[in-house]
Amino acid sequence: MQHETGQPVRLDLDDGIAIVRLNRPQALNAIDGALRSALTGQLQALAARTDVGAIVLTGSGERAFCAGQDLQESAAITADTLQDWLDRQHALYQAVRDVDLPIVAALNGTTVGAGFQIALMCDLRVGHPTLRMGQPEVKAGLASIVGSYLMSLQIGHSLNQQLSLSAELITGERAHALGLVNDLVAPQAVLSQALARARALAALPQAAVRATKRRFREVTQAGFEQACAAGVRYQLECYASGAPQQAMREFLARRAASSSTFTSTDRA
Repeated sequence: MQHETGQPVRLDLDDGIAIVRLNRPQALNAIDGALRSALTGQLQALAARTDVGAIVLTGSGERAFCAGQDLQESAAITADTLQDWLDRQHALYQAVRDVDLPIVAALNGTTVGAGFQIALMCDLRVGHPTLRMGQPEVKAGLASIVGSYLMSLQIGHSLNQQLSLSAELITGERAHALGLVNDLVAPQAVLSQALARARALAALPQAAVRATKRRFREVTQAGFEQACAAGVRYQLECYASGAPQQAMREFLARRAASSSTFTSTDRA
């Protein structure tokens, strides 16, 4: 196996399969500006390579695939900077969608918010029974727009409403039953099963695979663009209410207090 290391995205090349790891395990692989830029660039570079037959996208560590947007970064967003921030997130999502190579998501742990959305944009998903996944945006005072659209491509309207409005997270086992996860395996087998899926896809006639992916992208692109545009509109409305800013401040305060308590106890 050849590999390149470095923050915040790691690339391993394993006999024609690219393993792309979100590499911020200390932050549950949450997406900040550096990771967003690195992942966008990495996917665009891989899409142009002729020595790669498929991609496996996963998270570093054992706790999370991706815990969504980094709230430390999100807390600094204002109504004036929101559209630019969402445009950069849109560019990352489009980079995932634009890759004609098959992409298999190896969901090694928590997969929520933007991480859940990225997983839904992959072609196949492998997970384990106890991972948690879903759309918790409304708990942070944000509208569930892009994620709700992506779920509409996978599940029915009633269940989509339930998951989007309640912000409840579901287990990998339930996600598998709903068709949101293709393969359910033991935690230690997630990456190996994702690699097996990627190798099987890479072994198929590539012109046909890539043309099929392009067609799926064509029939969903207008809806995706509409969802992203609506996301800007509705998140501006949410930010005008002050609810997201308040929710993020409270979360960061709780995390700081928890960290302080742990440090004090540890030193004692």
